[in-house]
Amino acid sequence: MAFLFRLHSSLYFPTKVSCPGYKQHLVNFKSIHFLRLLKICRSIEGLKPLNSLLIVHGLHGDELLIGEFFRSCFRLGAPHLALSAFRRFEKPSLGLQNLMIRCLCHHGLYEDLLRVYLICRVSGCPSDDFTFPSVIKACAALGASGIGKEVHCIVFRRGYEKNIVIQTALVDFYAKCGCMRTAHELIDRISQPDLISLNALIAGYSLNGLDWDAFEVFRKIYVKDLKPNSSTIASIIPVCTRLECFETGKSLHGLGVKSGYFLNDFLVPAFVSMYAGDLDLFSARNLFDSVKKRNIAVWNAIISAYTHMQKPTEAFKLFGDLLQSDVQPNPITFISIIPSCEKYNSKSLGESLHASAITHGTANQPPVLTALLSMYSKLRDVDSAKTIFCQMPNRNRLSWNSMVSGHVYNGLWDLSLDAFCEMQIAGVDPDAVSVISVISACTKLGAVLLGKSVHAFSLRKGFESNLNVSNALLAFYSSSFELSSCFNLFLKMPVRSVVSWNTLISCCARNTEMEMAFSLLCQMQKEGLELDLVTLMSTLPGLSESKYLGQGMAIHCYAVKTNFASDVSLANALVSMYCNCGDVYAGRLLFDVMPEKNVVSWNALSTGFRLHSLQNEVIVLFGEMVEHNQRPNYVSLLNLLPACSTQLQGKSVHAFALRTGIFQETSLLTSLLIMYARFENIISCLLVFQMGKKEDISMWNAMMSVCTQTNNAKMAIAFFYDLLLMGLKPDNFTVVSLISACVQLNSINLANSTMAFLICTGFDKDVTISNALIGLYARCGNISIARRLFDEFNARDAVSWTVMINGYGLHGNGKAALDLFHQMELSGFKPDDVTYLTILSACSHSGLAEQGLMVFNSMADHGISPGIVHYACMVDLLGRTGRLTEAYDMVKGLPYQPSTSLLESLLGACRIHGDVELGEKTSRLLSVLDPDNSRSYVMLYNIYAASGRWTDAERVRSEMEGKQLRKTPGFSLLVRDHELDDLKEFPKPSCG
Repeated sequence: MAFLFRLHSSLYFPTKVSCPGYKQHLVNFKSIHFLRLLKICRSIEGLKPLNSLLIVHGLHGDELLIGEFFRSCFRLGAPHLALSAFRRFEKPSLGLQNLMIRCLCHHGLYEDLLRVYLICRVSGCPSDDFTFPSVIKACAALGASGIGKEVHCIVFRRGYEKNIVIQTALVDFYAKCGCMRTAHELIDRISQPDLISLNALIAGYSLNGLDWDAFEVFRKIYVKDLKPNSSTIASIIPVCTRLECFETGKSLHGLGVKSGYFLNDFLVPAFVSMYAGDLDLFSARNLFDSVKKRNIAVWNAIISAYTHMQKPTEAFKLFGDLLQSDVQPNPITFISIIPSCEKYNSKSLGESLHASAITHGTANQPPVLTALLSMYSKLRDVDSAKTIFCQMPNRNRLSWNSMVSGHVYNGLWDLSLDAFCEMQIAGVDPDAVSVISVISACTKLGAVLLGKSVHAFSLRKGFESNLNVSNALLAFYSSSFELSSCFNLFLKMPVRSVVSWNTLISCCARNTEMEMAFSLLCQMQKEGLELDLVTLMSTLPGLSESKYLGQGMAIHCYAVKTNFASDVSLANALVSMYCNCGDVYAGRLLFDVMPEKNVVSWNALSTGFRLHSLQNEVIVLFGEMVEHNQRPNYVSLLNLLPACSTQLQGKSVHAFALRTGIFQETSLLTSLLIMYARFENIISCLLVFQMGKKEDISMWNAMMSVCTQTNNAKMAIAFFYDLLLMGLKPDNFTVVSLISACVQLNSINLANSTMAFLICTGFDKDVTISNALIGLYARCGNISIARRLFDEFNARDAVSWTVMINGYGLHGNGKAALDLFHQMELSGFKPDDVTYLTILSACSHSGLAEQGLMVFNSMADHGISPGIVHYACMVDLLGRTGRLTEAYDMVKGLPYQPSTSLLESLLGACRIHGDVELGEKTSRLLSVLDPDNSRSYVMLYNIYAASGRWTDAERVRSEMEGKQLRKTPGFSLLVRDHELDDLKEFPKPSCG
């Protein structure tokens, strides 16, 4: 108030004076005095009364005075007072307009600048060559492409386009808006472009990732004999970093030192970042230490370098040194240090940085808020991230992208899609980064239709030329097994990277199209692209058959040649490849020479041994693994459990899993269930089940399967009832186990109830379930319903026909089975070896010898070689119909050694038909094949006894006693009373 009083007093003069020219003299005096007061004003509080006195004393029309007032407002940090005073002019002069625009531009108030410019245009204020450079600069800074192009039109219309300053500003504008072709055309129109305009073009190319074009312009600077300045070097150094042209960057470092550009700290941050990109932290730190007076940009560069090199400890130490210095951190400081919290995985450190940002007044800056949002998301604190997002006053595209990607990072796929929709509702246009995050969410959700919609959205927005978007879409289609869509997208891509090729090759391998995958490998090399580690690892999983062993060895040779073979992940994949292709010895040899092994290496070889039924080798390898102090995981035990030949070994594995804390893996629990079921230890199965996660349907499926395998069908039904009570949703495996239990119980009422449930839940549409239902009704004796199900099911496959044929065979209706078999061939379905086995069995049960022989002989026409089971079926058929000589000739003509069951079947037929001679021959064959088998002696004894040859019968008995062979004792299937009482005490399944 005192200051205001003194001002008012100093400007007070009597107004009623009649002296000529006095009024003008008074105004001049006030203006001079006012100018003096503006110069001594040192605070915003002093400007406010001066603003009022301008109005009171009518001085707002003095341009010189108003101009000085504007400068003082900006000098003292009160641009709002200047803008308020400017708005009082209905039609400001050109000089005042240019002054206001220049001051706003100098202080980075670009939005206010454009607002002032548009108001001046509406009021009719003209523009000149001093107006347009600042306006164009504001458009470039704000990315206001529409306004900038309008200004360009005005410039062109009024003839200012030849002005070199305006031309340079337009080049910078178009470069920053991404219109590099227009920017280049503008440069070409300049007869003698200067260094400033060429620097603007280099900066534009660098900003838009056109690094080689930036280098070409840099070369032109030397061709035109222009000397690069600090701005040139600052623009080209990031290009050197991205292109890894570090030698060029070091030469520019020398040029900067020689030219004296390092007298200030302008270039130091760029060179620190370059050395960090070259992984040369030593040089970056030396450069940092050589700067005596460091500004905040230098501190930010070195902190960012340590963060980029994943050295959070050093980054936090530098941040602490910065806080203890005289330099105050700015928003870029916090943006540089915040990612280090993610490396530490420390929420407390993140919260400390958040508090520090609040203390230094930068926590409300959108870039810092976005960095904090991203940090909390990556630290799994989604709630804190949402809180920051909701409190942000102005959410830009970067903050929305961080929210979408944060949900994706935390597996909240649905919420990420919701955020993507809300982003567009809020008026923020998604970019390529947004689309990539949403594609990732669709990939994880398996939402094929939604992913295709995102693909259409990206095409509509013009992202089809973005390589990262195309690669994300390729990965989406690959995970959805959409091989044709993958190829269509790949062929339309204007640019393809190694990632694109790797994704497509991996898709082919996942779809077992290995010939196509190898064709892509060759094409990739023809186009000059080098196969990298990911390429090789994408191809190897598809090599799972012996015919691909040659290609696998070729990949191994390439890996050795390119020095990729030393990578432990690739070596593990090669071990798996050799084992899958049948060369377990090569897999073991490669495993032995591996310089570095991890648990995956041991598991890869162990899995190979298990797949080839080398159970002893699995056990020995597990022992070696423990001896080498390699901690087994649940995969190791999954391979070990099938190799357990005794229940004691299985229990030892069970105990090891409990002791090491890996018992809760569902796959391990189900494997333990199967192991105990092999030894018919249903009590242990129930105990393991009780320890598993009841919410996991696979546990119930395993338990139901165990019950059916151990002929506890009623218990399997009880488990199914319990899982329904828990609200669990059965899957196909559950239903198959349920049908298997129904088959064992052989109850038509239960079969009807099961089919009703499957129809209600929609499982009857599945071909596997429908086939099982057909088999269920056939085994329960209702062949008519089985046939009706078969006829009404339109999606039947070869298995459907085989199941129905087998049903007729079980019912002894060989003729109907043969008719259906011929109908199957006419329908275009190719019978397989199982189909032939069922039709031959049906012929055998019905005594259709001629038809059976015809079917047997037709197997070769379909390219199927008869197996031992087919020969056994034919021997049984010929033996049943009394054609023993043909049966014996078939046995003698077998391409491989006959089985014991086959010879016993023929020997039984000899007994039934009384053919002693063939019985003796068959018995001799059986004795050679299985000398300790007492059944052959017993059956031959019965043959001699039936024909009255008691002497030969007694001789057989004597031979049997001489070899100390005993007849296998029989057993009763009737349950005694005390055993029935034991069954009543048997534990029932419970949901626990």
